[in-house]
Amino acid sequence: MDWTWDLTVLYKDFDDPKIEQDFNQLKTLCEEAKQQMARTDLSQREMLEACVARSEEIERLISGLGEFASLTLAADANNEQAQMLMDKLEMFSVQLELLNSEFVRYIGSVDDLEKLIAESEMLQKVDFFLRRSKESAAHLPDPAIEEWLLKMSLSGGSAFSTLRDKLDATHMVDYRGESLPLAAIRGKAYDPDSLVRKDAYEAEIASYAKMEIPMAACLNGVKGEALTMIEAEHFDSVLDQTLFNSNMDRATLDAMLTAMREALPAFRKYLRKKGEILGHKNGLPFYDLFAPIAPKGYTPKIYTIEEARAKLLAEMGKFTPDMAAFIDHAFENRWIDVFPRDGKGGGAFCAELHALDQSRVLTNFTGSFSDVSTLAHELGHAWHNRCMAGLPFCMTDAPMPLAETASIFNETLLANAVMEQASKEERFSLLEGNLMEVTQVIVDILSRYLFESEVIERRKDHTLSVNELKEIMLDAQDKSYGDGLDPEIRHPYMWACKTHYYYPGLAFYNFPYAFGQLFGAGVFAQYKQEGASFVPKYCKLLRSCGSGMVADVAASVGIDVRSVDFWRESLNVYVKEIDEFIALADELM
Repeated sequence: MDWTWDLTVLYKDFDDPKIEQDFNQLKTLCEEAKQQMARTDLSQREMLEACVARSEEIERLISGLGEFASLTLAADANNEQAQMLMDKLEMFSVQLELLNSEFVRYIGSVDDLEKLIAESEMLQKVDFFLRRSKESAAHLPDPAIEEWLLKMSLSGGSAFSTLRDKLDATHMVDYRGESLPLAAIRGKAYDPDSLVRKDAYEAEIASYAKMEIPMAACLNGVKGEALTMIEAEHFDSVLDQTLFNSNMDRATLDAMLTAMREALPAFRKYLRKKGEILGHKNGLPFYDLFAPIAPKGYTPKIYTIEEARAKLLAEMGKFTPDMAAFIDHAFENRWIDVFPRDGKGGGAFCAELHALDQSRVLTNFTGSFSDVSTLAHELGHAWHNRCMAGLPFCMTDAPMPLAETASIFNETLLANAVMEQASKEERFSLLEGNLMEVTQVIVDILSRYLFESEVIERRKDHTLSVNELKEIMLDAQDKSYGDGLDPEIRHPYMWACKTHYYYPGLAFYNFPYAFGQLFGAGVFAQYKQEGASFVPKYCKLLRSCGSGMVADVAASVGIDVRSVDFWRESLNVYVKEIDEFIALADELM
């Protein structure tokens, strides 16, 4: 079977004349939309309906072109034709942004929006988008400067972000007499040999001296632009901007962060225990955060892709046969690019092809249980996309905090199923793998949130030096990891190797991961309580993720995300796992 994905449902190849036809049609639609917005002979209802219809056509074209280019590059980073199309689309994105702003301004000018929605079946289908757009209108830049802000960003924040990625991709590290890419060095953190992990960490830290100054300049540039943009968009802070764009309120964030801070002692206990197992006495050194540990004589199972497929079908089918059939269809119809190869991007993701009611999943499967879990995770995203089938494009944009709901649910469902059948040795290994990842999502994410908050605050009045950035990072790690990490062996350059800090227009790309982890676990707990009757409620929840505020969507399944108790209950799942991990460690190690 061919384990690469099929993109010919979009275009045959980059010589397909339909690419040029669609791009020309896209430009024509945008020009027609501008002319339409200038008309004075339409009623407000007619204008809104016409703009919504035109926006759907535009979104269908731009998403198809964009996904064909980006998915091709994800599987073949050296594809020049794909890069040329991506560059072309990025340049055109300014016009799309301006057109969108003009539509949002018009919505903001409508006095009786609710009356118009009530009178129109078409507008009722996009009611949340319209209401949210009316609020968003207050945060648009002055139209006299918006185009220049967008164009300057291409050579400002976007350029700094691109430079950062190129620095990262081309950075070579001197390691044991050879020169290796940074990604390869960081990958050695998972090596079973402790000396390999330690040597790789020391080589990595030493190597940053070669690029720390341009990396710091990139970070200062991106955050400086963010502070400029919140003034133009009339937000009080960068965090307020992120929360607004996430359909989330401060009360929800504060409740989650409170519970996360309360749970830190338990995670530090886990880290210290792992350190003891590995022979450390002063907490876990940073280079051993991802060290694999297992009882003596135990060898984790290695899965073939066929076994992984069968496992997912069996376990997800217990939740609902519909999901099993969906996953089988995804495998059978080449929605998944499975194995690593030269030129293919690392990691994993799921892309939505909404117009086709399909998804595409990229993984780098090597056979570990973690890889099987990753497949479950990404196919959870695909199931989420399926639940949104038929909705207008503007109602499918799940905000970052809710976007991980289905993926974490799938991971949790799979882990629980495997745990029930596991021996003590396997259970210990699975617990360690899960806690290692959850620690990153809770403890390390908190350190990233603290770091970014402090950097943005200081960037208001000066450019931060390399030493200042290192100091802030170490302080953030101290406040989150505490005595779980060896104070002498931490990572002062985590700001340089995490691309999330450098996304222009997307600050605080950290706390949504914690939200997704804990909310997904909370939704799974609801399923465990209610059983099969929860399935339709769950699918309805997924369908509504782009159609409401985060707190309202959560309330639809009886979850109050503004309550600290909800987050405490979700975190308590992992606190119990830590206690079990320590008990099994004392017995088996």
